[in-house]
Amino acid sequence: MDFEPQLTTDDDPRNAATPDAHPNWPVHWPGGRAPTVLQVVPTLVTGGAERGCIDMALALAEAGGTPLVASEGGTMVRELDRARITHLTLPLASKNPLVIRRNARRLAAIIREHKVDIVHARSRAPAWSAWLACRVTGARYMTTFHAPYNFGGGPIGGRLKRWYNSVMARGERVIAISGFIRDHVLSNYPVDPARVRVIHRGIDRNVFAPDRVSPTRLVTLARQWNLPDDRPVVLLPGRLTRWKGQTVLIDALAKLGRKDVIALLVGSDQGRTGYREELENRITAAGLRGVVRMTDHCSDMAAAYLLSTVVVSASREPEAFGRVIVEAQAMGKPVIVSAIGAYQETVVPGETAWVVPPDDADALAHALDEALSLTPEQRDAIGARAQAFVADRYTRDRMCADTLAVYAELMAPTR
Repeated sequence: MDFEPQLTTDDDPRNAATPDAHPNWPVHWPGGRAPTVLQVVPTLVTGGAERGCIDMALALAEAGGTPLVASEGGTMVRELDRARITHLTLPLASKNPLVIRRNARRLAAIIREHKVDIVHARSRAPAWSAWLACRVTGARYMTTFHAPYNFGGGPIGGRLKRWYNSVMARGERVIAISGFIRDHVLSNYPVDPARVRVIHRGIDRNVFAPDRVSPTRLVTLARQWNLPDDRPVVLLPGRLTRWKGQTVLIDALAKLGRKDVIALLVGSDQGRTGYREELENRITAAGLRGVVRMTDHCSDMAAAYLLSTVVVSASREPEAFGRVIVEAQAMGKPVIVSAIGAYQETVVPGETAWVVPPDDADALAHALDEALSLTPEQRDAIGARAQAFVADRYTRDRMCADTLAVYAELMAPTR
């Protein structure tokens, strides 16, 4: 009988690392009083905006402030409960104008009751409620722009969509999560550049660090995915949606022509069964049944990166930030990315990454061939450069410190 490793508490990826022990945040609160900050998001289930919200609530508490979070709730509320941070449940995911108005009245009452200084909005529907509430209470209003919201819908629909999106550009401070998003904001909305701050998203280096992943976790995931030791692994993480470029990778693998590779498409279809079937048919038509595998959401991405030979993002549309590629570099892995959006900021071409034109299967196949042909020494050198690059720019502590500095700006007396 094969040995089946048993997960101990330390080996369980859910307990792989406690949150970073926050340093003494180097922030000076004007007047010596730390703020009460209410963050508003639609839900607390999963996602970059939600992760940033939780991280900032914890950091503000450590810095002496009073964090509050309002949302419809979700699994991530547990993290707030453990830290004894107040969560207020409101139907903030609704785009119904009547509900948005009701939410505005409820937020205004919360602002008055808790003496909120700053309201920090991270999504459009709750941002409208927050903006209205701040207008009647005098609380300071700020936003984080997490995505390049589209303007689709024809001439009339496009104007309405632009107006709806504009609430994210109305903050007294607007945080852009990348230089790409900053440029998008300044190009599409009448925003004073002096109000915009670029604060890149940050990862937890206690989680995404090779030495924090135990051998047991690696063995467990390798067996779950049935990965042999002698085949290189190409990993493309991301939900199954067309713009993430799974079809581009499949076409590139067909052109590459190597049957010794295993390519993992890791991500939920979120109900897009038609697209999943299309991918399965494409894999079969390309003769890649023994090469390409699809698996649902992975709860231990740090181990997944470590099991990989190269990590790919073949996005066909711009990424606002692209956390996956930053995480992979933190784990010391070579990466291949599309030359669009924030990926042109979050890698070093020729040093930590291959950068290829979007939707170009030939270029991706060539990059894969080079990445899979690296010697162990070359791979280690790329990994070391990638880890140093991420540690210098994309840590959670840096993101939190920079955001606390924005809170401090808004606490300064107005002239």
